[in-house]
Amino acid sequence: MITLRSAELFRLQLKARMPFRYGIATMTEVPHVFLRLAFDFGGRTQTGVAADHLPPKWFTKDPNRALGEEIDEMLMIIRTAVAQARAIRAQTPFAFWRAHYDMQAAWAARQNLPPLLAQFGVTLVERALIDAFCRAEGVAFPVALRENRFGFELGSIHPALAGTQPADWLPEQPPAQVFCRHTVGLSDALTDEEIPADERVTDGLPQSLVACIRFYGLRHFKLKINGEAERDQQRLARMAEIFTAECGDDYAFSLDGNESFHEVGVFKDYVTALRATVGDTAFWSRLLFIEQPWHRKVALSPEIGELAAAWPDRPPIIIDESDGELASLPTALALGYAGTSHKNCKGVFKGAANACLLAQRRAQGLPAMMSGEDLSNVAPVAMPQDLVAQASFGITSVERNGHHYFAGLAQFPAALQQLMLGQHPDLFTKSAAGWPRLDVRAGRLTLGSALAAPFGYAGELDLSEIGTESL
Repeated sequence: MITLRSAELFRLQLKARMPFRYGIATMTEVPHVFLRLAFDFGGRTQTGVAADHLPPKWFTKDPNRALGEEIDEMLMIIRTAVAQARAIRAQTPFAFWRAHYDMQAAWAARQNLPPLLAQFGVTLVERALIDAFCRAEGVAFPVALRENRFGFELGSIHPALAGTQPADWLPEQPPAQVFCRHTVGLSDALTDEEIPADERVTDGLPQSLVACIRFYGLRHFKLKINGEAERDQQRLARMAEIFTAECGDDYAFSLDGNESFHEVGVFKDYVTALRATVGDTAFWSRLLFIEQPWHRKVALSPEIGELAAAWPDRPPIIIDESDGELASLPTALALGYAGTSHKNCKGVFKGAANACLLAQRRAQGLPAMMSGEDLSNVAPVAMPQDLVAQASFGITSVERNGHHYFAGLAQFPAALQQLMLGQHPDLFTKSAAGWPRLDVRAGRLTLGSALAAPFGYAGELDLSEIGTESL
């Protein structure tokens, strides 16, 4: 029987090296939290840790709410999720998560809270549970997933998967390397020359798009668009020229609409104009997919299905923010979407089930894809856990932007810095200033040590220097 015994929440305020503009928000600093939970596994007690940013204006995109109000709401969601988890008694990690998910969903419905936001608290408990379970069992996450040690019941999430196991659909071996898909934010400088002197960062890491390509050897990119046609066209045209000059024909990119389009039909006209005015056929042949162009209020409406039927040559389009519930992906696929994204803040077990469903569709000859996305994830916990989940699902191109907008582990205690350098030398290296930074080589990340760890990170975390509260 699995039960939650104790909980602690740690909070650290992180400052960005440069502003990150995404959608309706610009991030200059953000709270980063660690949730440490102790679980009882039938008489054995083991601790697990999860972590994440608290990013305003992503879980709910309300331009009228104060940033502090949204952060307080996320903290309330986490505290509520922990309180709910204390009442659960379950035989398997999957059964624990499912009971927790349903309990939080019922509470959120009474409070009129959107599922994506409400389940964020559940995902943190879930990730800590997975970490604790893998440590208690002495097994790495990819092995536990394939061997179904979590007690997965795929059919309870997607009926089409009834009678199957994760091993029927997921790769036998996760990829040892993944492409680091570099985010180009809406206000990011494309060349060093356009950075004003008083905005230049002097921490030894690259700042502009061109500098990042040369420093990391980047080949995969995620380009933010916001629906302002003329601005987007001009900016994409410049990036197309940069990719040709710096990468030749060896690159690929995705577009992220960040819910910028509130009218369904307008987006088709926007894409048609974009293709006609930016780059050439070779450029557009390297488009991987377009992520969540429509606002969540219309993204899963019947109008999308009507548009898809009238737009047979549309590029692959996936949902992201609209993937708030267990039925979101099947709904999206029925409307003509190509798939969804994965990020751990939307749920690890949910992501695994979605990956299996999409693999089943591919086996049936149907279009289906899952992308790896990011909320500026950083180490020592959130980022490696997310990478391990992505690789275990077979994703080979993963958006990473936390190492670009935050200076590695420079703002974390020395003990955590040394842990990453000592336990994960393939994923981190020392910066010129001495703190660990993500070691992107030839545009790729090497995951060997993270895949071999219980769940993302190895060793024991010393969080004693970070402010904490008991829950």
